[in-house]
Amino acid sequence: MSKPTTGEFTKTTGWLDWYDGPAKPSFALPAGAVDAHCHVFGPGAEFPYAPERKYTPCDASAAQLFALRDHLGFDKNVIVQATCHGADNRALVDALLRAQGRARGVATVKRSISDAELQTMHDAGVRGVRFNFVKRLVDFTPKDELMEIASRIQAWGWHVVIYFEAVDLPELWDFFTALPTTVVVDHMGRPNVSQPLNGPEFNLFMRFMREHPNVWSKVSCPERLSLSGPPALNGQAQPYRDVVPFARHVVESFPDRVLWGTDWPHPNLKEHMPDDGLLVNFISQIAVTPDLQQRLLVTNPTRLYWPELHSLERTNGA
Repeated sequence: MSKPTTGEFTKTTGWLDWYDGPAKPSFALPAGAVDAHCHVFGPGAEFPYAPERKYTPCDASAAQLFALRDHLGFDKNVIVQATCHGADNRALVDALLRAQGRARGVATVKRSISDAELQTMHDAGVRGVRFNFVKRLVDFTPKDELMEIASRIQAWGWHVVIYFEAVDLPELWDFFTALPTTVVVDHMGRPNVSQPLNGPEFNLFMRFMREHPNVWSKVSCPERLSLSGPPALNGQAQPYRDVVPFARHVVESFPDRVLWGTDWPHPNLKEHMPDDGLLVNFISQIAVTPDLQQRLLVTNPTRLYWPELHSLERTNGA
């Protein structure tokens, strides 16, 4: 079913709408599981898309995100500001308030933001800012401005989320390693999965994490990284099989610094739109023991986004 964009906005030509009939996952999520990377789009009539956006999506509301959360079996969400909204975080903040404590947020901010505005977002549940270096999605922001923002958000205990492509890591290395906060990498830095697992490109990413204990990684978005594709496209029983070795290697090497998320509603996919239920089943291929699954889905995101709950759980378990 095609999902229109409301208000004065028209979807980008060829835009793939999110799949509204997801399967019920066969993989049972542990209690307290967190979908640590997802988005809300608009609705455009209420929360207009940014004039500088590179694409116009279909609407994907907070209510629809929370319905998916419940269907898949997640307890909480981490909602990441979508580039189509720029630095206007009203849709994000609205979703966080609607979640009543069951969601945290990652915002996009500019140098001009006031301390009062940061405090308001913190009170709503924002716990980080996102720096996007994918050129096809955003215009360049000077690194001195980003570093200033990173330094300011330390006062609120926030972290920085970075989105980049693997080929750009060498030129961004000095900037990333100078960031003063916890740093969370989106989607393993988008590795080229046609290259060897032990090749120079992915080895550099693993070195980045190994040498900098403040760096975490999301092992999400196999649908963006895969060349083999999902079962419907390749007839294989295992979806996105070429991504599995990369994500599993990160999970097993850094079990206390990994997160996972659906990436719903999957912006800017060109080939296919994934079934979120099947994406959840993918988790058991990359975190193969109950202990790794618990860390990936519950312990790590709770420690980063709900530290007060993490401390309480540790106290009760002592």
